[in-house]
Amino acid sequence: MQKLSTTMIGLLKKILFYLVLILIWELIYKIGVETLEIWKPYTFPSPVSVFETLIDLISDNTLGIAIVASIKRIFIGYSISVCLGIIVGLIMTKFKYLDENLSPLILGMQTLPSICWLPFAILWYGLNESAIIFVIAIGSTFAVSIAILSGIKNVNPLYIRAARTLGARGMKIYWNVITPAALPGVISGLKQGWSFAWRALMAGEMLTATKGLGQVLMVGRDLADISQVMAVMVVIIILGLTVDKLIFGRIEENVRRRWGLDRA
Repeated sequence: MQKLSTTMIGLLKKILFYLVLILIWELIYKIGVETLEIWKPYTFPSPVSVFETLIDLISDNTLGIAIVASIKRIFIGYSISVCLGIIVGLIMTKFKYLDENLSPLILGMQTLPSICWLPFAILWYGLNESAIIFVIAIGSTFAVSIAILSGIKNVNPLYIRAARTLGARGMKIYWNVITPAALPGVISGLKQGWSFAWRALMAGEMLTATKGLGQVLMVGRDLADISQVMAVMVVIIILGLTVDKLIFGRIEENVRRRWGLDRA
């Protein structure tokens, strides 16, 4: 019962915090647009107009169709990147020569903006679904592989020596010692890969005429409808936070509980 009350209080504090942010936003709009006329209404929207636009997008099902299309693409592309990233990361940890020579290249590829891969995707696949999925996958694969490599390399050697002293060999060391110890770093890398995947998705959808949140964002830009642009940005943030809370947050919580790192 006490835990439930604490949770409710924490939730109310968060709601209050965001309400204050919205009020500050509205205050800035009133002063900057209506009173001092520093900005034009079409360059700085009010939270009320953004909310109304959001309701309109939901009512005509534009937002629903866009969300379903975008979520489908990002989960396919991100799943591919996770599989490829894990394979590449494990291969580099196994072979020192590849680690020494391939790691700098992968690190450089990670810093390359995802939009740079779009010309390749269009030339190879055309303006279709496959091109966007390719950009998503290539945009987050390197972050995942680096996370796997760093997570395994940063495992305390004392754990491995202790396991060998107790008789563990081969895959038992990987499965029972290295993998659990590397999980925190790997999860952080997976979260980073997810953020890269979102950026790649938006880049692909904004530059290709296809259904999705990026396309709705571009329509708002073409119509000079800043409220629609802001509404889509809010939806993207909400989706990102939801996935982080429901998937990555739960995984991190399970890892902390397993390692006895839960706060009292």
